[in-house]
Amino acid sequence: MSNSTVPIAPIAKGSMLKLWGGVAVVLAVAGGLAWTGTAKAVGQSCSASEMLPAGGGVKAHEVTSTGLHFQVRKAGTGASPTDADVTLINYKGTLKDGTEFDANQQTPLEVSKVVPGFSEALKKMQRGGSYRICIPPALGYGPQAAGPIPANSILIFDVDLLDFKSAAELQMMQQMMQQQQGGQGAPGAPTGEGQPQAVPAPSAE
Repeated sequence: MSNSTVPIAPIAKGSMLKLWGGVAVVLAVAGGLAWTGTAKAVGQSCSASEMLPAGGGVKAHEVTSTGLHFQVRKAGTGASPTDADVTLINYKGTLKDGTEFDANQQTPLEVSKVVPGFSEALKKMQRGGSYRICIPPALGYGPQAAGPIPANSILIFDVDLLDFKSAAELQMMQQMMQQQQGGQGAPGAPTGEGQPQAVPAPSAE
């Protein structure tokens, strides 16, 4: 198992806006961590062996009442996402034996539409934060196999929370972008009049 962290790639202000603009247009952001709600609890659980050694800025791991293990590799700032939000994350997922089953950069995921353990972890994070999490089968896919993930698997993730927005904010961005596209190049429109305002950049926390 690799203990290396997933770096948070630097994202320019304009690039972040473009990323959110794309998400706003699509709005179908559930990915490979999508949750169907049919898994049943199984007996396996996470342990300290799946977590990183504390020290050098990495905090000791904690365990929630549900059995989720999480560890702050880098603290973020500001508010935390809720079930109503869409997050933008980097993540790498491995099995207990270290086999990597998924990894993505700058990926949008709806908090309410991922497996319960991943959702619980996202709601603890803050912008700019980086976590190691261990999800027991009861909070993951349970007795179901999910693509390269065998049934009853413990899932280990390194997650960076880049940003998050509410579904309402994304819908507003989508509407503004549609208005901009509809208003561009309209013949006879006076300069600076009747044109929609630019989409605001994400606020820095």
